[in-house]
Amino acid sequence: MVTYLLKKSYQHKTLKEVNFKDLWGDKGVFTTMRILGKPAKIIFFNSHIKNLIKSLKIYHLDRVNIQKDILKLIKLNIDKRESYNHLLRVAVNKKIISISLRDRTTPKLKFNLKLINHKRIDPELKNLKYKLILKYLSKMDNTTSDVGLCFEKKILESGTSKNVYKGVTYSFFKKKLGKIIKKEIMISSLNDYDEILLIGSGKAVTSVRTIKEINWKRNGLKYYKILSKFYKKEILKCPIYR
Repeated sequence: MVTYLLKKSYQHKTLKEVNFKDLWGDKGVFTTMRILGKPAKIIFFNSHIKNLIKSLKIYHLDRVNIQKDILKLIKLNIDKRESYNHLLRVAVNKKIISISLRDRTTPKLKFNLKLINHKRIDPELKNLKYKLILKYLSKMDNTTSDVGLCFEKKILESGTSKNVYKGVTYSFFKKKLGKIIKKEIMISSLNDYDEILLIGSGKAVTSVRTIKEINWKRNGLKYYKILSKFYKKEILKCPIYR
């Protein structure tokens, strides 16, 4: 069960608060940012906002002052007295801007990846077409499990796949590592790999222990430890949100 600290929606034109809508399934985009500490840090904040505005332009949902209004609403909903360990989600469609804060739970090392046959619409963008994925996730404990999207016997949603959303955490590691090899990975080839890592705002760096459908098991934590160290150092350098 997801625990929310805050859920609010606002009209574009007036910024008047309306009944909360999560906007899942709508034509629109969203970004999820990790917020932690007191005073709060929002990890990779500027990059998240930049990606969000870029996606709004691609979907022709941008308008005059949209970035200014989003920043205003975020600031309105961040409490300087609060100690955070949450995920801050901003979702935008043609009429509504929605802001929510939910608890961030730490993924455990005993983590299973469930493979499902599904390809997202416009996978290069962080759009709101997530209803099928959320249907699976709602039945899972996200500290110990997640879904891996597959299509035509290929793994889709990973940092080494083609035609997927290259998010902020991916971009950080690409810059840090210097090079990421992009290649199509067949499900049948997964047993050739010793480690499988999930990266993102919610998962940070998560090591997959098992994929039960294909009897895959992790064979070490070498690269998990390396990437986790990079990520934790970057968090320490992130500025306080003001």
